[in-house]
Formats: sequence, structure tokens, C-alpha cells
Amino acid sequence: MTTPTAGRPSPLGAAVADGGVNFSLFSRTATGVELLFFDREDAPKPSRVVVLDPVGNHTYHYWHTFVPGVRPGQLYGYRVRGPADPDRGLRFDPDKVLLDPYARGVVIPPGYAPDAARRPGDNAPTAMKGVVVDPAGYDWEGDRPLRTASARTCIYEMHVRGFTRHPNSGVKEQLRGTYAGLAEKVAYLQDLGVTAVELLPVHAFDPLACPPGRVNYWGYQPVNYFSPHPLYSSRRDPHGPADEFRDMVKALHRAGIEVILGVVFNHTAEGGHDGPTLCYRGIDNPTYYLLEQGGARYADYSGCGNTLNANHPVVRRLIVDSLRYWVTEMHVDGFRFDLASIPSRDSAGRVLANPPVLWDIETDPALAGTKLIAEAWDAAGLYQVGTFVGDAWKEWNGRFRDGARDFFRAAPGSARRFADRLVGSPEVYGHKRREAEQSINFVTCHDGFSLNDLVSYDRKHNEANGEANRDGADDNRSWNCGAEGPTDDPAVEALRDRQVKNLLTVTVMSLGIPMIVMGDEVRRTQGGNNNAYCHDDPANWFDWSLVEKHADVHRFVKLLLARRLLRDITHEQQRVSLTEMLDRAHKEWHGVRLGQPDWGDGSHTLALGAELRHQPLAYHLILNAYWEPLDFELPPVPAGGGRWRRWIDTSRQSPDDIGDWRAAPAVAGESYRAGPRSVVMLYGGAG
Repeated sequence: MTTPTAGRPSPLGAAVADGGVNFSLFSRTATGVELLFFDREDAPKPSRVVVLDPVGNHTYHYWHTFVPGVRPGQLYGYRVRGPADPDRGLRFDPDKVLLDPYARGVVIPPGYAPDAARRPGDNAPTAMKGVVVDPAGYDWEGDRPLRTASARTCIYEMHVRGFTRHPNSGVKEQLRGTYAGLAEKVAYLQDLGVTAVELLPVHAFDPLACPPGRVNYWGYQPVNYFSPHPLYSSRRDPHGPADEFRDMVKALHRAGIEVILGVVFNHTAEGGHDGPTLCYRGIDNPTYYLLEQGGARYADYSGCGNTLNANHPVVRRLIVDSLRYWVTEMHVDGFRFDLASIPSRDSAGRVLANPPVLWDIETDPALAGTKLIAEAWDAAGLYQVGTFVGDAWKEWNGRFRDGARDFFRAAPGSARRFADRLVGSPEVYGHKRREAEQSINFVTCHDGFSLNDLVSYDRKHNEANGEANRDGADDNRSWNCGAEGPTDDPAVEALRDRQVKNLLTVTVMSLGIPMIVMGDEVRRTQGGNNNAYCHDDPANWFDWSLVEKHADVHRFVKLLLARRLLRDITHEQQRVSLTEMLDRAHKEWHGVRLGQPDWGDGSHTLALGAELRHQPLAYHLILNAYWEPLDFELPPVPAGGGRWRRWIDTSRQSPDDIGDWRAAPAVAGESYRAGPRSVVMLYGGAG
């Protein structure tokens, strides 16, 4: 057996080199480190232990060694020694097998047991292990980032496993719920017309970080920020998850679809003071986490028991290195940062005006042109929608969601607020002199009701979560259209269909980047559960029979998105701000009478006329959230004369609710009757 040598502190992690692998681990407060090699996932003890010398294998706070003969695919972990003094934030446990924070692969043994990482004693058989991965060996076949213009982007938020896990997905059984399964259904996404998928977390996570008897389905409990989640892979070889993920990315790119990852750089699966010791806690607890009470307790701005110390230099480097890796080696196109306001806090939890880690991300040249999306709030009440730092970040616009829901359920005072949301939310973003596409417009996301349930339930129904229906949001701004849950009443079902189409229309047609959620295009239901994070079952999976059952809604979405791909992008290329764009625009607000918008609290109507600067084309958008039909006066067609053409009228039965853009029928008369609770889109000019 060849003797290990001193190795190098850089790069961190397990780096494949000629003749072996260099290992490097940061720990400021450790007194000893052992590198462990395993022959299989559930091995009861390591096959080899390399004890790192505190002098020869230790430079500054980096523990390192080069081990000749080690090859890609080797399973490994660490044991780290140091003071066990929780009152000072030191939680070393030399019995625990720890993941390398920079591991490029992770295996989860069949008997994985996080409880063993909580209790005293050795947890080797049940611990996750790292995998030595050589990313250089993959053939990308010329794949490059797509760099789709934001003005033509439509995001489809989806779950890798849930998309094809259902038995009726048409995917081979061994591929259901995997990266390969998603790759097999790329044609569906391409046909639908989305330009980007936003994946719920695919960083390796703890599948058991949830209440007993349930599973962590959403994946918001990360254990490693470099490894694709291994349980989403159909392959069991050590390189399988990484290569299968890259195969999926390559397939999506060939279809013109970008890949955006949901990332969780705000907390980890190690939880609070009584959580398992999996990785960071046992390597250098005070470096990786925000601590309170002198180190005895974890600050919790995430609602998950702990908070990453994101602005510490070491953690900043980890985050940026992870993002670079996913862009350069895995070819992803962007990131959606969960609870992105948390990295705005310093080590004491105070909000920073210029958070170093967020500027590190924005200004990193390897990430230039990458789509960066912030969920600009946290679980402790910090809400930064419209005030998030930086020049490049897009934001999930929660105010668009609330405004759209309020308007179409006819809430008092909603017309004026929603008018602002339609034109890019200038009340929220106008002060920043940023582009119109800073706003990610959405009505639903994974967290909350599906779109079908938003129009089918007045109340959440989360009993299956085992928390007596106490979990999940109570402020849903939903309306069941006259019956709670499923119904055979054709009038209620027709109204729900209409409301779904109304909300989809304004999401896609408003200024900003639209986001829709997996299955909303076919009225996927979660049975009224608005917090379905812990269910890996048909209630969360895409039911492919709905594509036929709700073919009218599916068709509606396809035609809606097809027009978005024709949007002009001149303003984006010229970096014209939302404010400038609106100042230059020829637009006018109306009500049922021309030039007389009703901004009163009792108003449930809006109409907007607008001309496109770079096309001889005019729009007239009518929104009737009133419960009776109303006649809206029409102006003359300003773009080249002629008649208005009806592209969308959600009050009409399919296929007359929407048609091919260029074949829209002409409208006669000087007014248009909009049905109750409907959206109408007319256009005039060359089209």
C-alpha cells in the first residue's frame, strides 16, 4: 500500500490528480483529522484510515493529504477531533463519520439513520459517505449555456421525482422519478412552450429530515452543495448521479430549455442543538453556523433549526465555489435562492446594506450571465421584495401573487394594486431603475396551493401532514368558486376552469418573467394541502391522465406561451429600465368606459390599451372580475386601423377561449361584452 504524502491545501475537497487524489478539509478548531475510506455504502468500518499529522498535513486551518492509488468512485469520509464544549459552540464528536463539504458525490446507505448521528457512538454503517468524482471525464458534445433573453423566458417550477414518478407517466419503471425519467419527457416541456425548468432542490439532502413516518419530499434539508441527490438517479455506480444529471441537462438544452436550480444556502439538515452530526457541525461548528448564547444555541432565521453563517469568508467561498461548479461542470443556467434574505444578515443576525456573499455571487465572472433569482424574504419576518441588493438579481414577486389572487376573487380595493402588478410592479421596482424582467411573476409555487386548489378550496386541508392542520399558511387568498373541494356541479367546474385560465393569462402577459408550477397547466390537485412537503405519493406526483382530462387548459397554456416567444427584446438588449419603458409607452387605463378607470374599493374591472414601440401592433386587455357580464367600450385600433381581433376570451368554451395568434377572428362594434369573471385580450395591427 502506497504511503500518503503531505498533499496540498488547495483545492478543497477530493481532487483527482495523476496517480491518486488530493484531499483537503478546512477546520479552524479541530485538533485531529482522520480520512476514512470505505469499500461499500453500509460498511460497518472503514477499509483504511489515514491519520493526518497535525504538522505535516496541516497548513493554516487546512488539513490535507495526497493518497496515491485512489481512483474515482472511492467512498470516503472524515472523523474530526476537537473539544466537545457546546456552550462555546464546539460540537466535535470523533465517533461520527462526516461528509466532506466539498464532496462531488454522496451515497446514502440503505439503512441510513440520522438518529445514529444524534446518539453517542459510532455511526459508520448508517452514515452518508462522499464519493471521489472526476468531473473532467464527461463528454458534453458541444453543449453551451442557452442565455435565453429574460423577455422571452417562461419558468416551469417542477420536482424531478414528482414529474415522472406516477405509474401513468409512460416512463420505464426503473427510470420513474429520476433525472433520466425527466430527460425522457423533455418533448412534453418543449411542446408546452416553457423555456426554463426551475428544479426543486437537487443538492444531496437528508430524505428523513421530517416528522416520523413521513419523507422529506421537497428536498429543503441539504447536506452537501456539490452533489446531485443520489436517490434521483437510476444508476448506482459512483459517477451515476453526476453523469445522469448532466445527461438530463444536455437533453433539456437540446430542446432549448434552460435549467435553474433551487438552492438552499440558508440552513442545513443538521437542525438545532439536538440535531444529527452529519458534516458541518462536526467539522467547524462556529464557522459554518450563526450561534447565539455564546455558542450554545443556533440562530434560526430559516425556521429549520439553524442558519448558515453565509457571510463568513469560508462559507462565502463554499457558496461561490458551489455555484461555479454547477455552472462550469454541470452546465446549469441559473439559481433560485431559497429564503435569500438570510444571507443578508451578519453573524449577529443584523441586516447588512451590502452583504458580502451576495455581491460575491453577483460579481463573480464565472457566473456572469447566469440567471440569479431571489426569494427575497426569510422565516423571521425580513421581507426585501423590491429592495433586494444588487444589479443582477431577479425576485420572486410575492406582491404579484397576492394582487392577482385578490383581484380575481373580487377582494375590495384590489383593482388599483393589481393594475400596478400588470405593468411590472413599478410601485415595487420603479425606484431601482431596473429592467421590467426584475419581477418573477407567479400566482402559485411549490409552497402553497396548486392553481387548481387555489380555485377549489377556501381553507387548507393539511390533516395528512400529522400536525392537526396547524402547519402551512392560513392567508391563502383563495376562493372555492362555490363548493369546497371536488364537485360534480358543471357550473362550478366551468367557473374554476375560467379562473385558472384568467390567472394563467395575467401571469404570462404581464411585464416581468412568468413562472408556472408543474401540473398547473392540467389542474393538478394536492387535495387542498398547501404544505405538501412530506408526501412522496400520488398527491404530489404529476398525474399524466390530467393532460387528457383537462386538455382545454393544456391547450390554452400552449397557445399562451407560444405568443410570449415572439416578444420583442430590444428593451432588454438596450438595458431600458422599467421606468423608462413605461414613460415611453403609449398606454391608457380604462374601465367599462374609455378613459375612465374605476380605482374605487368596489371596483372589479380593468382595461388597458397599449401600443408596442417596435411593432405596428396594439393591445386591448379587459379584466372583468365582476360576477356579471359587462360591456366595455373599445377605442379605435391605433396601429394601422382596421378591426380589433379577439385572441383570448376566457368566458368562451374551448376552442374559442384562445386561438392561433395570427388567425384571431375580427371583432365588430364599438364595445365588447366580457363574460363574468373573465379575461379578454384583443389586438389590432399587423400582428
